Amino acid sequence: MTAKQTSWSKLLPAFFAFIVMGFVDIMGVAIGYVKHDFGVSNVMAQFLSTMVLLWFFVLSVPVGILQDKYGKKNMLMLGMVIQAVGLVLPFVSYSFEMMFASFMLLGMGNTFIQVSANPLLQDVSPGDKLASYLSTSQFVKAIVSMLGPIIAGKVMATLFGDWKLVLIVYGITSILGALWLFSTPIQESKPDRKPASFGSCFGLLKNPFIAFMALSIFLIVGAEVSTNTNISNVLISKFEISIENAAYGISAFFAGETISRLIGAIILSKIKPRVFLLLTTLTSLLGVAGVLMAPSFYVALAAIFIIGLGAGSMFPVIFSLALEKMPDRANEISGLLIMAVSGGAFIPPLAGWASDIVSPVASIGVIGICFLYILWVSFYVRKI
Repeated sequence: MTAKQTSWSKLLPAFFAFIVMGFVDIMGVAIGYVKHDFGVSNVMAQFLSTMVLLWFFVLSVPVGILQDKYGKKNMLMLGMVIQAVGLVLPFVSYSFEMMFASFMLLGMGNTFIQVSANPLLQDVSPGDKLASYLSTSQFVKAIVSMLGPIIAGKVMATLFGDWKLVLIVYGITSILGALWLFSTPIQESKPDRKPASFGSCFGLLKNPFIAFMALSIFLIVGAEVSTNTNISNVLISKFEISIENAAYGISAFFAGETISRLIGAIILSKIKPRVFLLLTTLTSLLGVAGVLMAPSFYVALAAIFIIGLGAGSMFPVIFSLALEKMPDRANEISGLLIMAVSGGAFIPPLAGWASDIVSPVASIGVIGICFLYILWVSFYVRKI
């Protein structure tokens, strides 16, 4: 494909993969309903998010190796099918144990999707428009994440009496995405070097800068997922509102992230990434303080939006700083940082533990600690 050619017949199904990718964020709403329906503790409820995001650590590099052998499109289609199976399992039997199985498959499938979607989009994009298309794809994903709580809470639960219907809609849509890809011929590029391995990825941790960047990704994703999965409980605890109204907190967070990703590219063209990281971290910490001190539900929603406004651009900034430091090890760094997304599997249970031991509001403190580390990193990267 030349720089002037744009094949929308190939681009559109690749873009659609990012819509399907965004379905994983329904876990925030699902955890709230599962906790309500089965009366489990906050810690046990948060382990559901662990079942989703643990697979980013376990499967990211193996999936990269498999897609080198079997093709990115095939791995992406397989991920969509696995995710779809996970989404429909609660309709086979709605139990806490089945929800664990459902979330495991959702995590496995979404790992395949996230590892394969970006490089496949690269294969169908004109070279001069790749950065724009990648930014657009993340914006689309963020919109899906933002709308999920509204669809589940206000449409499926209120109008149709069953929040789980959103899972069926997402499952069917995932299958349609796989079928669309299956019917689309795509000429894939071949890698010019060996794919990253566990050994080459972990060997980079000997470099302090890369280690700090990996831990930053670990904590950023952990903070994002903890906000997604805990914020409903926080709002219910502080303001004694219904679970459907509390779900607006999740939408407010993803609205902030959506806007952050939309304007991030514009701002980064004017200021240095290191300065931008400091500004976004301070913004998120301001939002955390706002939630803790909010006198009303609507003030809390505004503060949650501010958390998302800061957090939304942290991942790409950290990622770009790591690649800038060692551009010759881009494949290994990418594999390592994708595995660091597994922070979303480990931080939320800590937030759930704080919620059980102290109060739901205390889970915000765990999120704040994550951002405080990123604040330290933002000063560290400015010195080197």
